[in-house]
Amino acid sequence: MKLKISTDDAHILKNICGSNNENLKIIEDKYHIILSLNANILSFENEELKDELEKLFNFLVNVSLLDIHIKSRDINYYINLIKSGEENRFIEYLKNKKPVCFTYSNKPIFAKTLKQNEYIEKLKIRDLIYAIGSAGSGKTYLAVCFAASELKKNNIKRIILTRPAVEAGESLGFLPGDLKEKVDPYLKPLYDALYDMFGLDQTNQMIEKGAIEIAPLAYMRGRTLDDAIIILDEAQNATLDQLKMFLTRLGVNSKMILTGDLSQIDLPKTKTSGLRLAIDITRDLRGVEVINFEKMDVIRHPLVSQIIDRFEKIEKEV
Repeated sequence: MKLKISTDDAHILKNICGSNNENLKIIEDKYHIILSLNANILSFENEELKDELEKLFNFLVNVSLLDIHIKSRDINYYINLIKSGEENRFIEYLKNKKPVCFTYSNKPIFAKTLKQNEYIEKLKIRDLIYAIGSAGSGKTYLAVCFAASELKKNNIKRIILTRPAVEAGESLGFLPGDLKEKVDPYLKPLYDALYDMFGLDQTNQMIEKGAIEIAPLAYMRGRTLDDAIIILDEAQNATLDQLKMFLTRLGVNSKMILTGDLSQIDLPKTKTSGLRLAIDITRDLRGVEVINFEKMDVIRHPLVSQIIDRFEKIEKEV
């Protein structure tokens, strides 16, 4: 079976194929076929795939025409866009996309999927946002990016980042060192995102001045948090009582973002995650939004989404 790709531009074809044909190999694995590309003629054996592959490669041409470098980690998402019929909507997004923020090195950060873009748009207009999904979907990183952008614009006075510090109920006393030394290992993903946004030195200065606060969830009790964006990471490891305490800290001119993965609950068997219950209790309130990321939104190494698929399959069989 032969298919003519809608361009003969060598640079576009190279972008589509990827370094050492890495992108083509991912497509082969996804469809269980062998592809051969000679100039702009694609050869393969399964005739039933002709229409879908034609849509896919025409879509890849259109992405390339927007001067976007096609990375191997994007291919699975692009294939899923074709399967869901969302490819045209994604092209429109690419044509009009705006950066969420800029990193310390002035690199623009963009939403990489339609769901990520929806997430950013809801962050602008909602006061309480639940972002639920697997690792690699960008839910925490984009939340920190958005918060950093708002702080730089002086729309808020501080960023507060928190996390259930110890999965066994935040029993920090037995750990050596002061509070910072005790909780820092649990908060490293949040520090990493901050360093991307502000750099190491500026981040530390902002922490010293109180413009950025990083603390375990237990230390939110008894406070009212005004003029802030408050991000609770790994919210699936909080109990319902902890979430009630946290949610009622929301102050004037503030937003709360709760990120979590309901398939990765690390609480002991004697404790129940409160995240799903908290969502059910609050989701119909004005100003609340729930964003559910899917496997297709995982933008990491191409193997990550396949690993998630395998584990989900095994968990369903148990």
